[in-house]
Amino acid sequence: MDGPDRCGVSGRPPQLFPLFAGLETLDGVGAKTAAHFAQMDVSRPRDLIFTLPQGIIDRRLRDSVVGAAAGSVVTVKVRVLRHQAPAQKGRPYRVTVEDAGTSLSLVWFRPNEGYLKNLLPVGEDRIVSGKLELFDGLAQIAHPDHVLPLTEAATIRPFEPVYPLTAGIGGRVMSRAITAALARAPGLDEWIDPALKAQRGWPDWQQALAAAHDPNGADDVSPRSPARERLAYDELFAHQMTLALARAQARSPKGRPAIGTGIMRDKVLAALDFSPTAAQRRAAAEIAADMASDRRMYRLLQGDVGAGKTLVALLALVTAVEAGGQGVLMAPTEILARQHRDALAPLADAAGCRLEVLTGRDSGQGRAAKLAALAAGEIDILVGTHAVFQADVQFADLRLAIVDEQHRFGVRQRLELGEKGARTDFLVMTATPIPRSLAMTQYGDLDLSVLDEKPPGRKSVKTALMAVDRLDDVVTHLRKAADEGRQAYWVCPLVEESESVPMVAAEQRFAQLRAVLPEGTVGLVHGQMPAERKDRAMADFVAGVTKVLVATTVIEVGVNVPNASIMVIEQAESFGLAQLHQLRGRVGRGAASSTCLLLYDTPLSETAARRLMLLRDTEDGFRIAEEDLAMRGAGDVIGVAQSGIPRFRVADLETQTDLMALAQSDARACLARDSTLSSPRGTAIRALLWLLEQDKALKLLHVG
Repeated sequence: MDGPDRCGVSGRPPQLFPLFAGLETLDGVGAKTAAHFAQMDVSRPRDLIFTLPQGIIDRRLRDSVVGAAAGSVVTVKVRVLRHQAPAQKGRPYRVTVEDAGTSLSLVWFRPNEGYLKNLLPVGEDRIVSGKLELFDGLAQIAHPDHVLPLTEAATIRPFEPVYPLTAGIGGRVMSRAITAALARAPGLDEWIDPALKAQRGWPDWQQALAAAHDPNGADDVSPRSPARERLAYDELFAHQMTLALARAQARSPKGRPAIGTGIMRDKVLAALDFSPTAAQRRAAAEIAADMASDRRMYRLLQGDVGAGKTLVALLALVTAVEAGGQGVLMAPTEILARQHRDALAPLADAAGCRLEVLTGRDSGQGRAAKLAALAAGEIDILVGTHAVFQADVQFADLRLAIVDEQHRFGVRQRLELGEKGARTDFLVMTATPIPRSLAMTQYGDLDLSVLDEKPPGRKSVKTALMAVDRLDDVVTHLRKAADEGRQAYWVCPLVEESESVPMVAAEQRFAQLRAVLPEGTVGLVHGQMPAERKDRAMADFVAGVTKVLVATTVIEVGVNVPNASIMVIEQAESFGLAQLHQLRGRVGRGAASSTCLLLYDTPLSETAARRLMLLRDTEDGFRIAEEDLAMRGAGDVIGVAQSGIPRFRVADLETQTDLMALAQSDARACLARDSTLSSPRGTAIRALLWLLEQDKALKLLHVG
C-alpha cells in the first residue's frame, strides 16, 4: 500500500520505496539468487540491511604465521619461492612462500596451473589471507581466501563481517548484495527522543546501519554496541508503538467508572480462613483503581502456581456487582469452570451475590432459565466456558469480563466477550509465569499485575528425578501411598499408543496400573474423552473414590484436589519447563507433604538434564520461565504458532529486556503527548512504522 489509505493516514514515504523493491533490482542479484535469499526470509533490500553480521574474521595484517594457532585465519605478506606441481593425479599443487619469520605452503587441489603461476609469480611479493593449518608439522594455507598484489592490500577489511548464509548464497554474494542494499538506505528524520539518544550514545539511523555492517572488532558485533543497540531499540519501539496504539484504541470509547461500596468485598474477606498476601492486596487495589477510572481496564493478572489469582478475580467481580453491574469469569475447560464455581460459590453466598455456571452441557429449560435470569440482571456473576460467546447469552449490565488462562483463547474471542457489554472492563489471568520481556512483547497493550507470593500454608513440593527403569519401585511406593489413603496423579505425554511417536500413552499406563493396584482405585482422564466421562473421572478423584488418576496434560491448569500429594510425570524430558511447573502445581495444596517424581528415559541429553535439574532445584516459576527463555528462545517458550511474538531481526528478547521496558514507556508517553502522531517526531515515527512493517498500526490512529 503506497498511496493514502481510507483512514487518512498517508502511505509509505517515497524515500523508502527503493528498500521495498524486489531483490532482483540490486546489482548482481538475479531471479535464481533471489530464490536462494527467500530461504532466509529475505525478499527485499530492506530485509538485507537488517541482516546483521553474526561475527567477524580478524584479517589484520601480521608479520608472520609464527605463533598463530592452527585453525585461525592469518593475513601475511609473503614472497613466492617456487611452484611444485603434483607428481600424481589427485595430489595437491603447492606454492612455497616465506613471510618475515618462516616458510609455508599455499595448497590447491585440482588447480589451473597457468592461473596460479600468473597469480603468484616466483620472486614477487603478495598478500595472502586464509585459514592456517599444520600438515606433517609444516604450516600451510589451503585455497587461500585472498591472494593480492601489495597495491590492493587495502581491499581486505581488517575485520570481515560473517553473515548467516544458506545454500546458493556464499559470503561474497551476501556481502555484495548487502553493500548494494545499504546504498539505498535513505536519510530519515529522527524518531528517537533526543535526550534518550544522547544519554545512550546512539548514532543516527544511517550511521548505525553502516557501523553494524562494518565492525572494527568483536565489541562491534555485540548486542550492546551502540549501533546494534540503537537498531534493536528501533524494532522494539516500533512494536511497542503498535501495542500502544492498539491499547489506545481498545480504551476508546471510554469505560464507565465502577466504584464499589466495599460491603460485599468485606464480607468475602471475612469469610476467608486466611489473610490475603500483600501481593493479592496490591493486585486487587490496582484492579479496583482501574475499574473506578473512566478508562476501560485492560489488565493482565499474572501469578505463579497457587498464588491465589481466583480470590483476586472474585474481589474484582464483587466490585462490579457493588457498582450495580454484572461480572463474567471465562474458563478454558468445563472442568475448570465448574471448579471455579465450586470454589467461589460459598464466598459469593457470603457476600450476597448470586453466582451461576454456564457450559456447553446446559440445555433445554435449565439453560433458558439461566439466560433469562442473566438478561434480567438476577445473576450477578456468571462462570462459563466458550458457551458464553453464543449470541443468545445477553447480560443486563456487564461491567467486568475476566478470561482465565489467556493462552487458551484467541484475540477474536476476547473481543467477542468484550462486546457482551458496552465499555466493559477486561481482566486477563494466567498461571503461566512469563518472563518480563515476553510479557511486554505479547501483552504490551495490557497493564500488568503480578502475584509473586504464595498464600500462607502452601507447602513446598519435593521434586526428584528417576530413570524409567525403576518404574517397579515407583508402582510399589504408589500402592503403599494409596493404602494409606493418599492420592496421586500419573501424567503421560500421549493419549494412546502411536507407531510414529515412541512415547508412553495414558490408556496403556492406565491398563497396566489397574492390573497391579486394588480394583476401582485407578481412574483415567484425557482430552479425547466425552465430557461426561471426563467429569465423572474427575469427580471420583476429587471425592477420593479413586486414588490414582492417570491423565494427560488436561489436568495442567487449575485442577484443585488438596488430598493429592504425589505427582508422577513420565518422560518428563518431553515436556516444556513451564508445563512441568504447572503440573507440579497440582500437588502441595493440602496438609500432607507432597512429592513430584520426574521419570525420564536414558540417556538424557545435556540440555534435558539441565532443564530437569532446574525444576528439581527451584519452585520459583518466574525463575524457571527466565531460564526456559534463555535455553529455548521466545518462540518455543510460548509456542510459535499462537505466540503473537514478532520475529525481530536485530533485537534479542533474552538479553535486551531493559530496552523493551524503555521502548514501552517511551511509546506510551509519546502517544499521550501526540495521539495522532502529527508532530515532527510523530511523522518520523510513522516512517519507522512503515520501515519496520508495523504500518497496519497507523490505521488505529484517531485522526482529528
